[in-house]
Amino acid sequence: MKLQFDANLHYQEQAVSAVVDLFRGQTPKRSAFTVTMEDDAGQMTTDNGIGNKLELVEDEILENLQAVQLRNGLPQTKTLKRGAYDFDIEMETGTGKTYVYLRTIFELNKAYGFKKFIIVVPSVAIKEGVSKSLEITREHFETLYNNVVYDTYIYDGAKPEEVRSFAVNDNISIMVINIAGFRKSFDDPEKENKANIIHRAIDKLNGMRPITLIQETNPVVIVEDRKSVV
Repeated sequence: MKLQFDANLHYQEQAVSAVVDLFRGQTPKRSAFTVTMEDDAGQMTTDNGIGNKLELVEDEILENLQAVQLRNGLPQTKTLKRGAYDFDIEMETGTGKTYVYLRTIFELNKAYGFKKFIIVVPSVAIKEGVSKSLEITREHFETLYNNVVYDTYIYDGAKPEEVRSFAVNDNISIMVINIAGFRKSFDDPEKENKANIIHRAIDKLNGMRPITLIQETNPVVIVEDRKSVV
């Protein structure tokens, strides 16, 4: 059986546009940084990491947000918390939240060139569900977006070096992680072995923490809480 996806549901298109239009005025840009890693031969190799780069300032984001709120009949936000771009997209259960935020990824790439995305989910079970959604929608999105090339990563604490692949990839890169994978963090080096692996210094990453490498990509972070997408 082959699943069919309807790309023309108006309420889904509205939700996607609500996010995409937050960045109206952004031009395609990207940041670059250095990633050093130990290869299989034990030699250190250096690659160029690739990240998103936001050029809009806070007032421009706020103006875009107010425009989105106005057309959707919502109260207008007066100010943003400095440096905190957190936005809620609320949809009823069963209306296709997962499809909407996956499609939003491709629209953000198409409009602004953003390439790095993190999907944070509340449990391992939901992580597996999102992984399956990425699998079954691949043909649909490739057809819809002119055979766009994209890669997916299901974060595995036992393979933190895969974060390096996410960081240096020049394609759209989508990483799915459950919140328990990075919840525990300790600033005390003596207690570091109690923290999640994502917060630990990794020898193969030249002593860098996976979470730090992820942060270097300046990803768009999508948080699924079963009730809304942020």
